[in-house]
Amino acid sequence: MRKFGKPSPKPLAPSRFNQEDLTGQLLVTDLQGDLKYQASYEKEAIWQVLSQVQDPEIPSVSILDLGIVRHISVHMRQITLAVSPTYSGCPATDLINDLIMEAMEGAGYQNVNIKQALSPAWSSDFITQEGREKLKAVGIAPPKGMVSKASLIDRDIPCPHCESQDTRLLSEFGSTACKALYQCNDCREAFDYFKCI
Repeated sequence: MRKFGKPSPKPLAPSRFNQEDLTGQLLVTDLQGDLKYQASYEKEAIWQVLSQVQDPEIPSVSILDLGIVRHISVHMRQITLAVSPTYSGCPATDLINDLIMEAMEGAGYQNVNIKQALSPAWSSDFITQEGREKLKAVGIAPPKGMVSKASLIDRDIPCPHCESQDTRLLSEFGSTACKALYQCNDCREAFDYFKCI
């Protein structure tokens, strides 16, 4: 006998399961029941998605390069991301959260919660070595030294363009509040310095 209509999709999980059954791969379907893509609930796959989210103020670096994603937890189909603001009052915080949600939804993750992690407070020490290299590649001097006021004004900040140590501070505020404006006395180029904050 001929059957009409689309077959029902296979269940996402058996009727009897434990938590481990749902921490692997789940089949994501649209409203019509058609298979769209396969979403992996392994943490490594989620980290990979987050690595594609760029900082809106410095698009050359990702939020993972900045070290603001602290933790990922997966409980059944619910994903919780612990994310820290770069500093108190950062105007990009809400936008970053929106970009994270957009990336996660685009990868097939529907139940995502972003939890603000305030302790320990983020500092520029969390920026990865790869992130520092990316900053330098686009003409931004990465943080030098450990977090302190002395790191901002008392150290010679090398020029990211010619690597000269002969630079001077023009302003404690650059293109954004988290940067200072310097100028190289050799190549005469002005450049942003990502503050030790």
